Amino acid sequence: MPVKRRAEGTAAAAQGSDEQAVAQDQADAFEPQSGAGESALQGNAASWFEAGADVRGRTIGLLAGNGSFPLMFAREARARGCVIAAVAHRGETDAALEDEVDSIVWVRVGQLGKIIRSFRRAGVDCAVMAGGINKVRSLTSLRPDFRGLLFLSRVAGLGDDAILRALAAELEGENISVVPSTLFLERLLAKPGRMAGPVPSRQALEDIQLGCRVLGALGALDVGQTVVVERGVVLAIEAIEGTDETLRRAARLGRGGAVLVKAAKQGQDLRFDLPAVGPATIETMATARAGVLAIEAGRTLVLDADRSFELAERYGISIVGCSASGVVAGLSDE
Repeated sequence: MPVKRRAEGTAAAAQGSDEQAVAQDQADAFEPQSGAGESALQGNAASWFEAGADVRGRTIGLLAGNGSFPLMFAREARARGCVIAAVAHRGETDAALEDEVDSIVWVRVGQLGKIIRSFRRAGVDCAVMAGGINKVRSLTSLRPDFRGLLFLSRVAGLGDDAILRALAAELEGENISVVPSTLFLERLLAKPGRMAGPVPSRQALEDIQLGCRVLGALGALDVGQTVVVERGVVLAIEAIEGTDETLRRAARLGRGGAVLVKAAKQGQDLRFDLPAVGPATIETMATARAGVLAIEAGRTLVLDADRSFELAERYGISIVGCSASGVVAGLSDE
C-alpha cells in the first residue's frame, strides 16, 4: 500500500507557511488565464477518464465534502488502479477517507488557494467533487484564504449550482478538469419504476407528480432538491436546512404517509451535487411517518442501496424512480 502524504496537514506546518500561502494566493489570483493549447490538454484529460480506458496509475483529484460518497468514490477509483490525491474539509469530511486515498490535504471551507496548490503539487489534471458541505455549519466555519475571498466576492448572492459551476471554472482555469462525481459509480443512479417497498397508492402517485411540478418551478431559482407532499398539499420545501430537517418540519404539519420527492434542479450541472438518498434518509422518513420516497431516475444517487431497500421493506416505505415530470414507469398513468 502506498505511503500516504499528509501535505500541509499539521497545525505547525500550516502556521509556518501562512505568509508564503498568502503570497502564493495573490500571485495565483492575478495570474493570466491559460492558453488555448492548455485548454485542449485539459479537455483530453477529462475525455481520457470518461472513455472507460485503462486508468491504472493515473492521478485523479478528489475534492471531498461530507457523507459516505467520497469514501465510495475513493474505494472504487483505487480498485481500478487510480492514484487518488484528496483535498478534504475539516468538520465535514469523514476522517476515514485518509485510509482510502494516496495523499490527503485538509482545508477549511473557503480555502480555494490551498485546494488549487494541493492539486497542482499532486500533479492533478482531472478531479471530481464528491459529497456536500453543510450550509448552516459553513456559515460559522468559513475560513477563506485570499483567493477564496476573491472567489466569494464574485459569487455572493448566487445559488448552490451557480457557485459550484464557478468553483469548477476556477479549477478548470488551472487546467484541472472537473468530471462527473458518478465517474466509476454510474450503478448507484436510481432506476426507473418501483425499487423497494409496497406499490404506492394512486394518491401517492399524484403527489409525486405535484412534487415534481413544484421542484420544476423552483429549479430556475436554484432552490432545494426536495419537497414533501401529503394528499395534494405541499408540506415543506427544502431550503438551507437539508433533507432531514425538511422531513422533520413536514412531520409536524402532516398526518402521516407523506411523499418525499427528490430530483435534480432544472438545468443543474450534473457533474456535482446530484441529489442523494441512503439508509439515513429511510430512517428519517420512518421517524417522520412518511410513506413514499420518489427520486428522479438516472439523476439521483442511491447510497448503500441494499441497506436502503432492506430498511424500506422493514418500515413499509415505497421507493420509486420517477421521470422529471413525476411519471413512475409501470405505475403512473402517462
